[in-house]
Amino acid sequence: MDDGLDTAGKPFKITDYAREHRKGVVANSLEDLTLKIREKLGTMGQITIVLENDGTEIDDDEYFATLDPHTNLMALSEDQKWAPQLPHCRISTDQLDDGKSGPELAGLVGKLKSNLCHVSLLGGPELELLSDMDPDSIVDITFPDKIFLEQLKEASGRYLSEKRQAQDAMDLLRLYQEKEAAAESANTQ
Repeated sequence: MDDGLDTAGKPFKITDYAREHRKGVVANSLEDLTLKIREKLGTMGQITIVLENDGTEIDDDEYFATLDPHTNLMALSEDQKWAPQLPHCRISTDQLDDGKSGPELAGLVGKLKSNLCHVSLLGGPELELLSDMDPDSIVDITFPDKIFLEQLKEASGRYLSEKRQAQDAMDLLRLYQEKEAAAESANTQ
């Protein structure tokens, strides 16, 4: 044999799908790596191992042997698919024109960029923040996609307006119901 390096294996950095847990693993084969990932991450069932940076699947020992030491890998369960890591939205408020709610706005835009369906779950203050934003002031800081920001601003404004109209209608109905109950109460006395 050679100097014994092959029997010790190569070190790898392993993360889970959410990139919340990172573990170090030394393995000398794909099977060894799979067993150690299950042990370290507490993963049950079938797992797929991919390169964390681009999602390339490691599916045989031949490809495993070409991996550099300390390669970042990701373990995916049966129902998970690799996705690129979203950039963290960190900006300072002094970079925005109005200087208000900078980090909150950037975080909100980042959340909606990854899943636009969340806009329907937003409350009045968040919708107002989005509809009042200036896309030009945050496009260079957060996302290069100005069209997305403009459409998000317009959609948020529309949704906020519809939400306010619905709230006004509900308030009017409540007032009408209270007036009817008061009139009914006065008639029975």
